[in-house]
Amino acid sequence: MFKMRFSVFILTFLISGSIFSQKSENISWKEAQHQNKKWYAGQEAQPIADNVLLYQHNNGGWLKNVDMAKPLSAAEKNTLQEEKSQKIGTTIDNGATHTQMRFLAKVYNQTKIKKYKRAFLKGLDYLLEAQYENGGWPQYYPIREGYYEHITFNDNAMMGVMNLLRDISLEKEYSFVDETRQENIEKALSKGLEVILAAQVHVNGKPTIWCAQHHNKDLSPAKARAYELPSLSGAESVGIVYYLMKIENPSEEVKKSIRSAITWFEEHKITGKKVTTVDAPDLPGGRDRVVISDPNAGPLWARFNEIGTGQPIFVGRDGEPKNKLSKIEHERRMGYSYLGNYAENLLKEDYPKWEKRIQ
Repeated sequence: MFKMRFSVFILTFLISGSIFSQKSENISWKEAQHQNKKWYAGQEAQPIADNVLLYQHNNGGWLKNVDMAKPLSAAEKNTLQEEKSQKIGTTIDNGATHTQMRFLAKVYNQTKIKKYKRAFLKGLDYLLEAQYENGGWPQYYPIREGYYEHITFNDNAMMGVMNLLRDISLEKEYSFVDETRQENIEKALSKGLEVILAAQVHVNGKPTIWCAQHHNKDLSPAKARAYELPSLSGAESVGIVYYLMKIENPSEEVKKSIRSAITWFEEHKITGKKVTTVDAPDLPGGRDRVVISDPNAGPLWARFNEIGTGQPIFVGRDGEPKNKLSKIEHERRMGYSYLGNYAENLLKEDYPKWEKRIQ
């Protein structure tokens, strides 16, 4: 009897240990994108890459907000196969499509398994097809009616695509991309640059920065969700400037665009203030986000700034701009970024290096 119990104990321990070991090896989708090169040749990367293939729709794009690293059951895999033909929902929002492509390229380069290359190229064709003739990218493709049609800088959507395309054109990691596609990429990047420069918002004849989204035809600053009004974006514009500064031999127009944006950031930084989270027992979750005085705090910028005045605005779900964070609803204060040190490193370190480089 003792031997039987002991054997059962050992078996249970081994099974539990095996399960624990399997779980401990799982990593998140975010982590999977930032491993060393050898990892992408290993047994942990390929099942994730196979998941990425399952999630890719027949048009070449992916949906957003999906954990690609999560192990899938047989039933889930069958469902994904059935959903591949759906023609809605594929997007560049929240990192979708261009991040999956970067991951597949890393796995392909280490394994040379052709199905990963084919999926990457299918994604590339999707991105090239999705670009508007004027150079911008919509948030969703095929086009989804509403604000999703706008040229979307919000959450790094368009710039995520353009940074990938530029890397494909320059980096050895993407040397497997054929010459015809490389030529199409060059055209796409040229048109993308044109629309960036054309969309830069002018106030009283002076170039400033960009809105988080622009109308896909006349390039005017455009509204998205109720709390995302046409405005000057202190967050998304930083990513645009970084893209422009990476251009090896910038034209005078590009230089002017960068310097104008830098001037705007210098003139509209908020000093002596800090955003902090405090206890608030009477509010949902018991916490609140507030702005306090702090003479030692680093500079802040508002995510939304009124186009005419450049003044920070804070907008809740009622769509009405306020002049203080405290005046919008608690749910938005806690659930959205309205103030941040978005341009701090840009002004302090990266822009001065750029000026030195181009001299």
